[in-house]
Amino acid sequence: MKEMFEKLPEMFHVTNVQAATIWTNPQSARAEDEYGISSPTDIPKWVNSLTYEQGLALCNDNLVQSQTLYGEPVLVLEEEGEWAHVIAPFQPSKKDKRGYPGYIPIRQLTRVNKENWLQDKYSVVIAKDARLEDPDEQISMQLSYLTILPYLDEDDIHVYVQTPTGKQQIAKEKTITVANKAGIEPGSGEDIVAAGLSFIGLDYFWGGMSSFGYDCSGLAYAAHKANGYWIARDAGDQADAGEEIAFEKIEPGDLLFFAYQEGKGEIHHVGIYKGNGEMLHSPQTGKGIEITPLKGTKYERELCAARRYWR
Repeated sequence: MKEMFEKLPEMFHVTNVQAATIWTNPQSARAEDEYGISSPTDIPKWVNSLTYEQGLALCNDNLVQSQTLYGEPVLVLEEEGEWAHVIAPFQPSKKDKRGYPGYIPIRQLTRVNKENWLQDKYSVVIAKDARLEDPDEQISMQLSYLTILPYLDEDDIHVYVQTPTGKQQIAKEKTITVANKAGIEPGSGEDIVAAGLSFIGLDYFWGGMSSFGYDCSGLAYAAHKANGYWIARDAGDQADAGEEIAFEKIEPGDLLFFAYQEGKGEIHHVGIYKGNGEMLHSPQTGKGIEITPLKGTKYERELCAARRYWR
């Protein structure tokens, strides 16, 4: 993690809402997306309020690209009215060597000083129901799993973290504290599977990078991030890196990639190999994260690559 933070400029922006959606352009957001573009956001309400057709359009109409979590660094390239043209440097992408590009409402970003944000330790949210609390203002915010914030202090009950608006607290049991230099301790393939299994049944959400809804590559990214591996954001990029694994040698935690034209076309999906011929994945709009067998399914016919990032 240290290298990632140290590469940031002296001044940069961080996300100041639960999850800021990275839109394709400022015209992409619709009236029905208000809960996702407001500040503060209500991402669970937004996700649950969309009809099947409205959720599907996020993908089919190329409206959404990705998301950044609360406190995640963002590089602002320029401002266009109420929108910021951004790069998400912690999400590698072939779209831009600096990170994932797109647009975020300016009101969902706060400019910070690197000196204040770069700490020796960071608090990582490891629960799905953690809340960030401001006891002075008597307000709280539900945080996503894997939100990372600079660690300031702790007592028996709370860990105190730096936020875009100052010092706030999270229940200590909902977090782990990691050293900036070491980062999250690397996990095994089985650990990667375990991280994904905790979200069985969670609805698919196109562009989703939070525990309020993941897409297929978002789930793969999060399961690896939870185990100390920072991989690319999109399935195609994920397939271009890592260790190439022969299909007959795949193990739990390996990523499986699927392509159109029975594996000969463009990659369109990724899943996490669970073992015993089964895959853990976030399949598509209208369905939840699930375990599915490979044999005798379209996935067996479309399987085109396997990659390993764990050691």
